[in-house]
Amino acid sequence: MRRVEAVKISKAVTELVRKASLFLRKDVLSALSRAYAAEKNKQAKTILKAILDNAAYARQEKLAICQDTGLPVVFIQIGQDVAVRGDLKSAINKGIEEGYRKHYLRNSIVGDSLQRGRSGFLPCIIHTDIVKGNKIKLTILPKGFGCENKSQLKMFKPTANIEEVKEFIVKAVKDAGPDACPPYVIGVGIGGTADYAGIMAKKALLRKISSRNSKLEKDLLKRINKTGIGPMGLGGANTALAVHIQTHPTHIAGLPVSVNISCHALRSASVTL
Repeated sequence: MRRVEAVKISKAVTELVRKASLFLRKDVLSALSRAYAAEKNKQAKTILKAILDNAAYARQEKLAICQDTGLPVVFIQIGQDVAVRGDLKSAINKGIEEGYRKHYLRNSIVGDSLQRGRSGFLPCIIHTDIVKGNKIKLTILPKGFGCENKSQLKMFKPTANIEEVKEFIVKAVKDAGPDACPPYVIGVGIGGTADYAGIMAKKALLRKISSRNSKLEKDLLKRINKTGIGPMGLGGANTALAVHIQTHPTHIAGLPVSVNISCHALRSASVTL
């Protein structure tokens, strides 16, 4: 049994906050660069250049990529042969708070969802998976709410066909329109339960944009880009950079489909301890 000190996890999370918030993922930068090179619409091209310049400036000056520094979502893959010495949940939250304070990131979390009140840094959202081995993989996804607010879930009847599912996913993007700062990355979860479909949709955003895409993902991306919404909603050929789908077996009586949209500033970072 391998032991990992909770303080080591806190330090790792603090560093992940820095990486995710200040440095746009390389695969996202590459996808934006490809979109800029291929875009024919002059206005859309100008916007894509501004997005790329913003990411470069944030990296150079060590500033937040976006003013909405998000609600941090933490995914943990913890090996079954690992023992954490200390309180794992507290260690993660401590690392989040330290990272946000240290890098002057906006405190956006209200303690009471209905009464609202003064905002702070905590608590973050934590999803845990137990896996084989003696390592811990930590991933942080600071999710801005301009795009999180455009999430959609539909509980289809089990008789629904693939075309109905496609139409729902494309309509979710149309409903988002310009409001969530396109070009988007679209995460989709199909199957499981209502809550698990939502988690899968969010996990799908963590997949590298350059990863192999299925025929369904390619078809959806083509349809979404034909909407003409374009960068920041002002027209063009690049409404989305990618569509990523995760699936899971489900009950005979249902078919949950969840869509989670990310803005162009798709921020995440991972480390394995």
